[in-house]
Amino acid sequence: MKLVLFTAFAALLAGSAIAEDTPASSDNVPVYNSIPYLTPENTTFGGQIEGAAVDKDGNFYAVNYKGSKNETGKVWSKQAPFFKDKKTVDAWFNAIRFHVNSKGVQEAYIGDVSNHRVVRVTSTSSKCNSLRAEDFCKNINILQPNDIAIAHSTGRLFLSGMNYTENSKVGDGGLWTCDSAGNVKKLGEFYRTNGIEVSPDEKTLYLSEAINKDGSVISNVIKAFDLDPKEGTISKNRTFVDFGKLDKSAATDIDGMRTDIDGNLYVARNGDSKVAKISPSGKLLAYIKTASIKGVANLEFAGAKGKDLFIVGACAKNAEKGCVEIYRTDTTGNAFNKLNGAKTT
Repeated sequence: MKLVLFTAFAALLAGSAIAEDTPASSDNVPVYNSIPYLTPENTTFGGQIEGAAVDKDGNFYAVNYKGSKNETGKVWSKQAPFFKDKKTVDAWFNAIRFHVNSKGVQEAYIGDVSNHRVVRVTSTSSKCNSLRAEDFCKNINILQPNDIAIAHSTGRLFLSGMNYTENSKVGDGGLWTCDSAGNVKKLGEFYRTNGIEVSPDEKTLYLSEAINKDGSVISNVIKAFDLDPKEGTISKNRTFVDFGKLDKSAATDIDGMRTDIDGNLYVARNGDSKVAKISPSGKLLAYIKTASIKGVANLEFAGAKGKDLFIVGACAKNAEKGCVEIYRTDTTGNAFNKLNGAKTT
């Protein structure tokens, strides 16, 4: 085990310079390479690894720890259990986000697909070895939730979810919000929705939408909305990116999405082994390709300085295992920045 971990870490250090300094090109778009971190040989996560999240110390988390739907775990700085719901046996966690509340207390919000709720987890000790969990927001009509975004200035959550059907219809996707008191409100119905994110200035909400026809995926777009983070209202529904037009990848699903402090949006392309980097104006800036991940499920900036993009998904060589790769950047992730006190401007 020690040898495997050392080898993976050494490869990370050796490969990071290559990833940053020698881009290839595909249709004039730079293509970079991330470096394997957790492999089938050393991972403790299952193939349904998802819910990429960072805390204020830069620790990186994901769901499906030990292959359990009701258990989450820490990936970095070392693999360890985080929270397991022992009371709700059918809990199925798929999303995690951290937030520091107005009292300076760090909280984790964990989305439970099966029970239409978000669980709030807080530490009850200074060493964070004792956790308290409670239902934060719950409504039987919430579609899943599949993924979570947060407006840190107000503590308001935004939830996405989907029904996967052969022929998509409006209502197969949904958008909900929970205010800082846990009150739930539905914001809209869409075709199949998945990835969701809030811009660093909290003026824009991004939401992915896909359409199936006769069992085939025919469309994948990212919608953008003007956002009021205090009231939780959205307006000016528009298409931010249409992947069918952008790079002819309409049939490749969008999964998790995250922003950096410059407002660039990093988009997991599930069903493919890459991440797309999109500018705030909707321009395709780069691809980041993974070597060991079959389908990229989610991603988040973490690490000591919040500049390492952690990418997760089922391992290509063993889909029952969850793999993690890292792409080192010069830019800090938005979530890490907000957790460490950055103000919304």
